[in-house]
Amino acid sequence: MAEEPKTTRRPSMSDVARLAGVSQTTVSFILNDTPGSHIPQETRDRVLAAVGELNYRPNVSARNLRTQSTNLIGFGFDDPANVTSQPIIDRFLYSIILSLEADGYHLLTFVTGNRADTRPYRELYRHGQVAGFVVANTNDNDPRIAGLMAENIPFAAFGRANESWSFPWVDVDGVNGMEQVMGHLTAAGHTRIGLITWPTGSKAGSHRELGYQNGLAAAGISPDPAWVVRGENLVQTGAEGASALLGLPAAQRPTAIACVSDVIAVGALNAAAAAGLVVGRDLAVTGYDDSATAEFLHPPLTSVRQPITDVGRAVVHMLLGELRGEAADPRGLLLNPRLVVRRSSGGLLPSPEEVQRTRAA
Repeated sequence: MAEEPKTTRRPSMSDVARLAGVSQTTVSFILNDTPGSHIPQETRDRVLAAVGELNYRPNVSARNLRTQSTNLIGFGFDDPANVTSQPIIDRFLYSIILSLEADGYHLLTFVTGNRADTRPYRELYRHGQVAGFVVANTNDNDPRIAGLMAENIPFAAFGRANESWSFPWVDVDGVNGMEQVMGHLTAAGHTRIGLITWPTGSKAGSHRELGYQNGLAAAGISPDPAWVVRGENLVQTGAEGASALLGLPAAQRPTAIACVSDVIAVGALNAAAAAGLVVGRDLAVTGYDDSATAEFLHPPLTSVRQPITDVGRAVVHMLLGELRGEAADPRGLLLNPRLVVRRSSGGLLPSPEEVQRTRAA
């Protein structure tokens, strides 16, 4: 007969109280950060040390029954028929899941019909199925954010929506990221630079497009409307956009193409190859997001790396503050990206040093 597996008893609050030499009520007050519980810091330190020594984890289900609350945080996906490829969101979700679970929460995902229909958010919250929400992929005047604000439902967002709205958000400085790209390309001597971007209305897209415009202006380059091509976040958009740019008259044709995502850049790389061009020698191409495959493309793709792990942690930190009634101040946090230069953007024109020597001559 097989021996029954041994089980280890889970440490309880009474175990923590016994080890720390305090009452269970004191432990509860400290762990729940109960307002008005004037407990000496020395006692708090002793209890938290006991929690660490015993590896005590609160029973979240029991806590929820007592407080009539839930440990679930909602995250809504758009209708799959309208979803485009966004690998960056996978990394963001992984980060927020780890951060939420470290605090006893879990992520509940659901699918919405469209962004204007905020009923799924209201119903999940009103029925007590979620404590709050994380919102991502924000647009100008995003109806999800407007609805959550109007209903006074706790949430935090990855991205901005309207400069006049006050809500908790974390974002990466897309203006700065694309300015870095443009600085890199113009320093290499490029004066005709195309942009393949998203349709108007995307908040992230508008920031990256502004960075593109700023970069041209800083280099004294007059923008040509024909250099900007728009489309959804698809490989096909990059392929068709690059083909359109490469089809311009020789005097107008870009020598470099900046893409607002690595997904779009993959299409641009393929279109350039189909046209018989060697990317990095005949044409410079850059992406954005520095996805896991960027360095393994042919040639390796110059891209902008976003601190997505830090974004996820900060969004969760802000959301948990909202749940505790401790609104973040300031309400928004803007993080800086970093340009990662690879072979896809080099070799067409003289090096920056050579350009500087030529300008000084």
